[in-house]
Amino acid sequence: MHRAPHHRSRTRRGAVAALAVAGLAAALLSGTAATAQPHPEDSRTTLSLPSPPGGANVRVLVFHASATAESPAVNAGIAAIEAIGQSGPTAQRFRTEATDDASVFTDAARLGRYNAVVFLTGGGDVLDPEQEAGLEAYMEAGGGFLGIHEAARTEPYSDWFTGLVGARPAVGGPTAVQRASVEVGDRQHPATRQLPLTWKRPDKWFNWAVNPSGSVHTVARVRESTYRPGPGANGWDHPVSWCRDYDGGRSFYTGMGGTAESFAETDFREHLRGALLWTTRLVRADCKATIDANYRSERLTRPNQPGTNDQIGEPHGLVVAPDGRVLYIGRGGADSSRPVVTDWNDPDIGKGSGEVHVYDPRTRKVQLAGALTVFGNKGGGDELTKNEEGLLGIELDPGFLSNGWVYLHYTPHSRINRDTHMAERYVSRFTLDLATNKLDLSSEKVLLKWPVQIHSCCHAGGGMAWDSKENLYIATGDNNSSGFSGGYSGNNPEPVFKGVSFADARRTSGNTNNLNGKILRIHPEDDGTYTIPEGNLFTGKEPDEGGGKTRGEIYVMGVRNPARIFVDKTTDVLYAGWVGPDAGTPSTTWGPAKYDTFTAITKAGNHGWPYCMGNNQPYRDRNLPDPSKPLGWYDCSAPKNESPHNDGLVNLPPVTPNSIWYSPQGGGPDFPRDASGVPSYRTEEQKLLLPWLRGGGQATMNGPVYRYDATSAGTAAWPAYWDGKWFVGDFYDGDQPRHAVLMDPRTVGKGGLPVHAESLKKIIPVGADGIRNLMDWKFAPDGSLYVLDYGRGFFTSDSKSALWRVTYRGGEPTPAAEDLARKAAAQ
Repeated sequence: MHRAPHHRSRTRRGAVAALAVAGLAAALLSGTAATAQPHPEDSRTTLSLPSPPGGANVRVLVFHASATAESPAVNAGIAAIEAIGQSGPTAQRFRTEATDDASVFTDAARLGRYNAVVFLTGGGDVLDPEQEAGLEAYMEAGGGFLGIHEAARTEPYSDWFTGLVGARPAVGGPTAVQRASVEVGDRQHPATRQLPLTWKRPDKWFNWAVNPSGSVHTVARVRESTYRPGPGANGWDHPVSWCRDYDGGRSFYTGMGGTAESFAETDFREHLRGALLWTTRLVRADCKATIDANYRSERLTRPNQPGTNDQIGEPHGLVVAPDGRVLYIGRGGADSSRPVVTDWNDPDIGKGSGEVHVYDPRTRKVQLAGALTVFGNKGGGDELTKNEEGLLGIELDPGFLSNGWVYLHYTPHSRINRDTHMAERYVSRFTLDLATNKLDLSSEKVLLKWPVQIHSCCHAGGGMAWDSKENLYIATGDNNSSGFSGGYSGNNPEPVFKGVSFADARRTSGNTNNLNGKILRIHPEDDGTYTIPEGNLFTGKEPDEGGGKTRGEIYVMGVRNPARIFVDKTTDVLYAGWVGPDAGTPSTTWGPAKYDTFTAITKAGNHGWPYCMGNNQPYRDRNLPDPSKPLGWYDCSAPKNESPHNDGLVNLPPVTPNSIWYSPQGGGPDFPRDASGVPSYRTEEQKLLLPWLRGGGQATMNGPVYRYDATSAGTAAWPAYWDGKWFVGDFYDGDQPRHAVLMDPRTVGKGGLPVHAESLKKIIPVGADGIRNLMDWKFAPDGSLYVLDYGRGFFTSDSKSALWRVTYRGGEPTPAAEDLARKAAAQ
């Protein structure tokens, strides 16, 4: 029978269902039977429904009316849901009833028996206004809803129903059954935690007229690169299953289930089982974690007072103490009121103040703990003028709350040589007075030092991190100029200054006898010395090629500028990111474009620079007497360092491919390879393996892996949904990454790509008044996230430089524990 469209306002529906909801609220608490209330507008009766019953009588209603031809999937779906309800643990079973009679939604005695309603409907307008009001009242009283596939086409004129299902299919999308890969990003929700990380299956895939990401909690996405999405494709962020708390109840929708065969799949049945466990109130689950509005970003620091850095220096790193205090450092650039000295004849050349500040969340106040005099205020300009040295990294001793030890990675001004343009880099231990938050500069113990050239910029590195065995990781940059190679491999043996090359990263990153361009691993001892743990890349005593050509501190070689590193102490996997060179496009002569890189590292190795990048894409070698002429392609499986500036081994460890790389063209560029394994490097032939990111002006800022700890989580903690996810970001806030990614444990550390990624740009806000220039980010023990915004411009402190805190405000999983249908099933 044809009915007129019933697009109604929220106010009108509220009036229709007002008394029904009042009755339902009472029933929710008392479990009483349904009652009839007089309709507020006429003599009709509006039925107030009881809360879903629970106890031993958990029931699910499968509603399958359709204004169009009924799908052949309906019978299969009903049978599958019946089977799900009759299997599994006794405490999670339920009874199923099916109907295509929409009058059930105005029949209180009947509707009141069901914990959840499944819409296995076809398209079209299947509810009249009173019936939809009954469904609304049912949800407002705490009911559960599960929509499957075509349910998204149901009630097309109802804004409320659009909100209930979350999204509507776009016009003109694909109609054929296609096999595709589903990325299962939620590893906590009962609907997805048992599924494979990448779930390959055939179905009919909707495109969405409006992408619901951010307004719903997405538990799975379909990867468009694995099928033909047709017109209206949503791109890399293509939700396929999601949930949220809606109008007092719980709503779950899946765009899968478009074929009868779907319901015979074991994994799809498990997906439906988990959705029904939550919608029926048999278990609790979090359907709020990725809803943007549930997060709050707050700037904690104020602009500095004129002529001082009382709040913040030139932001360069942070660490959070076990008691919640945040210590953050300023590299050494001053504000515009202080002159920058670049004259090598001036004894104060490059002199800066590397400051350590402490933010106490209990008092919400900032204190300047101390400052080191560093070489790090040499200003901007070209690479023979500017410099990136200074106070580069901070870490706290594992026993910080008892000993107050703070480790600083810095370039002391007192150790520079103005004649040779050389300096020393220190990793030193200082003591912080835990009562006064004052750093005792006289307490310094220098653990490790090594030479760095300061004639030319750039790439100082700086990050530090601990593993679970109390080994300290120290990230160092390649100490190499970005110029003189056309933006490709930094392997030009010319020029030199007083015998030291500053444009050949084979002297540093590619050199087994040099501590620059590395991630070092040492074990600090209480007396201020260190030992070398087993399992580093070299012992320091390799007999090959005469011995004495390796350093035992090296854990990872072949990195360019790893400013930020992180060790997940749950797994001891090391996560790092580094900036690539400057070439905007690949070259068939020289090799790949600039690839900014993130990678997960499970063992000591060589990660390629300046020989190979990305997934082992080689550069061309060059050498004297004419570095402008390309030589052969590097062999990533057996690279050789034949630089005239190499004092280490010639034969290097094989290159381990990296997890994430991106260029201005996009994420994960890959090319066809010839018989020798050399990529074509033709842009028109590239394939983007990671379509969720792209670059431009780019500078990686590796982030943490979140670990949810219920014992220490505060009220503002990010929820357990994020547990195990790796946060990767970029200094810039345009198209560059600011994402949480999920790695496959089977391929992590072996060059395996992320299996899932989701944007954080609306949770960690970008833009002029947001966190525009991300410099560092760490989670606190209470589960909140601290973020450093560098400010605007370079080599200076700025009014926009700030420490931020990002907190979660979504509350606990639903339903409340006391509202579970069977208390014994509580998670």
